[in-house]
Amino acid sequence: MSAFAALFRRELSLMWASGGLMTPLGYFVGAATLTPLAMGPDRALLATAGPPLVWIAAALAVMATLERLFQADLEDGSLDQMMLSEAPLEALVLAKGAAFWCVVGAPLALAGAPVSIALQAPIDRIPLIVAALGVGAAAFIGVGLVGAAVTAGVRRGGVLIALIVLPFFAPPVIFGAAIASGEDVEAAFLILLGCALGATAIGPFAAAAALRLQAE
Repeated sequence: MSAFAALFRRELSLMWASGGLMTPLGYFVGAATLTPLAMGPDRALLATAGPPLVWIAAALAVMATLERLFQADLEDGSLDQMMLSEAPLEALVLAKGAAFWCVVGAPLALAGAPVSIALQAPIDRIPLIVAALGVGAAAFIGVGLVGAAVTAGVRRGGVLIALIVLPFFAPPVIFGAAIASGEDVEAAFLILLGCALGATAIGPFAAAAALRLQAE
Protein backbone atom coordinates (compact mmCIF):
# COMPACT_ATOMS: atom_id res chain seq x y z
CA MET A 1 0.00 0.00 0.00
CA SER A 2 2.91 2.36 0.65
CA ALA A 3 4.17 1.85 -2.91
CA PHE A 4 0.63 2.37 -4.23
CA ALA A 5 0.24 5.61 -2.27
CA ALA A 6 3.70 6.86 -3.23
CA LEU A 7 3.10 6.27 -6.95
CA PHE A 8 -0.38 7.81 -6.69
CA ARG A 9 1.07 10.99 -5.16
CA ARG A 10 3.89 11.06 -7.72
CA GLU A 11 1.51 10.75 -10.65
CA LEU A 12 -0.78 13.43 -9.26
CA SER A 13 2.17 15.81 -8.90
CA LEU A 14 3.52 15.08 -12.37
CA MET A 15 0.14 15.44 -14.05
CA TRP A 16 -0.66 18.69 -12.29
CA ALA A 17 2.83 20.11 -12.94
CA SER A 18 2.68 19.24 -16.64
CA GLY A 19 -0.76 20.75 -17.09
CA GLY A 20 -2.27 17.36 -17.86
CA LEU A 21 -5.71 18.65 -16.95
CA MET A 22 -5.87 21.45 -19.48
CA THR A 23 -5.75 19.46 -22.72
CA PRO A 24 -8.70 17.10 -22.08
CA LEU A 25 -10.73 19.75 -20.26
CA GLY A 26 -10.14 22.29 -23.01
CA TYR A 27 -11.04 19.71 -25.66
CA PHE A 28 -14.22 18.74 -23.84
CA VAL A 29 -15.44 22.27 -23.14
CA GLY A 30 -14.41 23.52 -26.57
CA ALA A 31 -16.24 20.76 -28.42
CA ALA A 32 -19.36 21.24 -26.34
CA THR A 33 -19.24 25.03 -26.71
CA LEU A 34 -18.97 24.89 -30.48
CA THR A 35 -21.87 22.45 -30.79
CA PRO A 36 -24.68 24.98 -30.10
CA LEU A 37 -23.04 27.42 -32.51
CA ALA A 38 -23.01 24.80 -35.26
CA MET A 39 -26.51 23.45 -34.62
CA GLY A 40 -28.30 26.77 -34.26
CA PRO A 41 -30.68 28.09 -31.59
CA ASP A 42 -33.29 25.32 -31.84
CA ARG A 43 -33.66 24.25 -28.20
CA ALA A 44 -35.52 21.05 -29.05
CA LEU A 45 -32.73 19.96 -31.40
CA LEU A 46 -30.06 20.75 -28.80
CA ALA A 47 -31.95 18.84 -26.10
CA THR A 48 -32.16 15.79 -28.38
CA ALA A 49 -28.60 15.81 -29.73
CA GLY A 50 -26.85 17.27 -26.68
CA PRO A 51 -26.55 14.21 -24.40
CA PRO A 52 -24.83 11.98 -26.96
CA LEU A 53 -22.50 14.82 -27.91
CA VAL A 54 -21.48 15.34 -24.27
CA TRP A 55 -20.46 11.69 -24.00
CA ILE A 56 -18.69 11.62 -27.35
CA ALA A 57 -16.69 14.71 -26.36
CA ALA A 58 -15.81 13.14 -22.99
CA ALA A 59 -14.65 9.88 -24.59
CA LEU A 60 -12.48 11.69 -27.14
CA ALA A 61 -11.06 13.99 -24.45
CA VAL A 62 -9.89 10.99 -22.41
CA MET A 63 -8.55 9.24 -25.50
CA ALA A 64 -6.50 12.30 -26.48
CA THR A 65 -4.44 12.05 -23.27
CA LEU A 66 -3.67 8.32 -23.25
CA GLU A 67 -0.68 8.24 -25.59
CA ARG A 68 1.94 9.40 -23.07
CA LEU A 69 0.51 7.59 -20.05
CA PHE A 70 3.18 4.87 -20.07
CA GLN A 71 5.56 6.09 -22.77
CA ALA A 72 7.39 8.43 -20.40
CA ASP A 73 7.82 5.63 -17.85
CA LEU A 74 9.27 3.37 -20.52
CA GLU A 75 11.65 6.07 -21.78
CA ASP A 76 13.04 7.31 -18.45
CA GLY A 77 13.35 3.91 -16.78
CA SER A 78 10.50 4.38 -14.33
CA LEU A 79 8.80 1.28 -15.73
CA ASP A 80 11.85 -0.83 -14.81
CA GLN A 81 11.70 0.54 -11.26
CA MET A 82 8.00 -0.27 -11.07
CA MET A 83 8.72 -3.85 -12.10
CA LEU A 84 11.51 -4.17 -9.53
CA SER A 85 9.22 -2.91 -6.78
CA GLU A 86 7.91 -5.39 -4.23
CA ALA A 87 4.39 -4.15 -4.98
CA PRO A 88 2.51 -5.99 -7.74
CA LEU A 89 2.73 -4.20 -11.08
CA GLU A 90 -1.06 -4.45 -11.37
CA ALA A 91 -1.47 -2.38 -8.18
CA LEU A 92 0.93 0.27 -9.50
CA VAL A 93 -0.93 0.45 -12.79
CA LEU A 94 -4.14 0.90 -10.80
CA ALA A 95 -2.47 3.75 -8.90
CA LYS A 96 -1.65 5.48 -12.19
CA GLY A 97 -5.22 4.98 -13.35
CA ALA A 98 -6.61 6.39 -10.08
CA ALA A 99 -4.39 9.46 -10.36
CA PHE A 100 -5.45 9.87 -13.98
CA TRP A 101 -9.10 9.77 -12.94
CA CYS A 102 -8.50 12.42 -10.26
CA VAL A 103 -6.73 14.78 -12.67
CA VAL A 104 -8.79 14.14 -15.82
CA GLY A 105 -11.92 12.11 -15.07
CA ALA A 106 -13.29 14.03 -12.09
CA PRO A 107 -12.81 17.51 -13.66
CA LEU A 108 -14.48 16.29 -16.87
CA ALA A 109 -17.44 15.06 -14.85
CA LEU A 110 -17.74 18.39 -13.03
CA ALA A 111 -17.41 20.30 -16.30
CA GLY A 112 -20.31 18.22 -17.58
CA ALA A 113 -22.69 20.35 -15.48
CA PRO A 114 -22.28 23.69 -17.31
CA VAL A 115 -21.81 21.89 -20.62
CA SER A 116 -25.09 20.00 -20.19
CA ILE A 117 -26.90 23.21 -19.25
CA ALA A 118 -25.55 24.85 -22.40
CA LEU A 119 -26.95 21.93 -24.38
CA GLN A 120 -30.42 22.43 -22.85
CA ALA A 121 -30.39 19.51 -20.43
CA PRO A 122 -33.05 19.79 -17.68
CA ILE A 123 -31.61 21.32 -14.50
CA ASP A 124 -32.94 18.54 -12.28
CA ARG A 125 -31.00 15.97 -14.31
CA ILE A 126 -27.60 17.68 -13.97
CA PRO A 127 -26.45 15.85 -10.77
CA LEU A 128 -27.21 12.50 -12.39
CA ILE A 129 -25.32 13.50 -15.54
CA VAL A 130 -22.28 14.54 -13.48
CA ALA A 131 -22.35 11.26 -11.52
CA ALA A 132 -22.71 9.24 -14.71
CA LEU A 133 -19.79 11.08 -16.33
CA GLY A 134 -17.62 10.31 -13.31
CA VAL A 135 -18.50 6.61 -13.53
CA GLY A 136 -18.10 6.63 -17.31
CA ALA A 137 -14.67 8.27 -17.03
CA ALA A 138 -13.58 5.38 -14.81
CA ALA A 139 -14.71 2.95 -17.53
CA PHE A 140 -12.85 4.94 -20.21
CA ILE A 141 -9.68 5.05 -18.13
CA GLY A 142 -9.78 1.35 -17.23
CA VAL A 143 -9.91 0.44 -20.91
CA GLY A 144 -7.49 3.23 -21.80
CA LEU A 145 -4.83 1.78 -19.51
CA VAL A 146 -4.71 -1.29 -21.74
CA GLY A 147 -4.49 0.70 -24.95
CA ALA A 148 -1.77 2.95 -23.50
CA ALA A 149 0.24 -0.05 -22.27
CA VAL A 150 0.02 -1.90 -25.60
CA THR A 151 1.28 1.16 -27.49
CA ALA A 152 3.83 2.35 -24.91
CA GLY A 153 6.74 1.47 -27.20
CA VAL A 154 5.13 2.90 -30.36
CA ARG A 155 5.97 6.42 -31.46
CA ARG A 156 2.85 8.48 -32.17
CA GLY A 157 0.61 5.60 -31.27
CA GLY A 158 -2.53 7.71 -30.93
CA VAL A 159 -4.22 6.13 -33.93
CA LEU A 160 -3.40 2.63 -32.69
CA ILE A 161 -4.81 3.49 -29.26
CA ALA A 162 -8.01 4.68 -30.90
CA LEU A 163 -8.36 1.41 -32.82
CA ILE A 164 -7.87 -0.58 -29.62
CA VAL A 165 -10.12 1.32 -27.23
CA LEU A 166 -12.93 2.69 -29.40
CA PRO A 167 -14.95 -0.56 -29.50
CA PHE A 168 -14.82 -0.72 -25.69
CA PHE A 169 -15.74 2.96 -25.32
CA ALA A 170 -19.02 2.34 -27.12
CA PRO A 171 -21.04 0.75 -24.24
CA PRO A 172 -20.33 3.57 -21.73
CA VAL A 173 -21.17 6.16 -24.39
CA ILE A 174 -24.45 4.41 -25.29
CA PHE A 175 -25.70 3.97 -21.74
CA GLY A 176 -24.31 7.30 -20.54
CA ALA A 177 -26.20 9.09 -23.29
CA ALA A 178 -29.34 7.17 -22.31
CA ILE A 179 -28.96 8.42 -18.74
CA ALA A 180 -28.50 12.01 -19.92
CA SER A 181 -31.57 11.68 -22.13
CA GLY A 182 -33.67 10.32 -19.27
CA GLU A 183 -34.33 6.94 -20.91
CA ASP A 184 -34.43 3.92 -18.56
CA VAL A 185 -32.15 5.79 -16.17
CA GLU A 186 -31.89 3.16 -13.43
CA ALA A 187 -31.10 0.26 -15.76
CA ALA A 188 -28.70 2.35 -17.85
CA PHE A 189 -26.84 3.57 -14.75
CA LEU A 190 -26.45 0.03 -13.41
CA ILE A 191 -25.05 -1.16 -16.75
CA LEU A 192 -22.72 1.85 -16.86
CA LEU A 193 -21.56 1.05 -13.34
CA GLY A 194 -20.95 -2.55 -14.41
CA CYS A 195 -18.83 -1.32 -17.34
CA ALA A 196 -16.77 0.82 -14.97
CA LEU A 197 -16.27 -1.96 -12.43
CA GLY A 198 -15.33 -4.45 -15.14
CA ALA A 199 -12.84 -2.06 -16.76
CA THR A 200 -11.34 -1.14 -13.38
CA ALA A 201 -10.98 -4.79 -12.38
CA ILE A 202 -9.63 -6.18 -15.67
CA GLY A 203 -7.78 -3.16 -17.07
CA PRO A 204 -4.81 -3.10 -14.65
CA PHE A 205 -4.12 -6.82 -15.15
CA ALA A 206 -4.23 -6.58 -18.94
CA ALA A 207 -2.15 -3.38 -18.91
CA ALA A 208 0.45 -4.93 -16.57
CA ALA A 209 0.79 -7.93 -18.88
CA ALA A 210 1.28 -5.63 -21.87
CA LEU A 211 3.90 -3.59 -19.98
CA ARG A 212 5.86 -6.72 -19.12
CA LEU A 213 5.99 -7.54 -22.81
CA GLN A 214 7.14 -3.98 -23.54
CA ALA A 215 9.93 -4.28 -20.99
CA GLU A 216 11.21 -7.46 -22.59
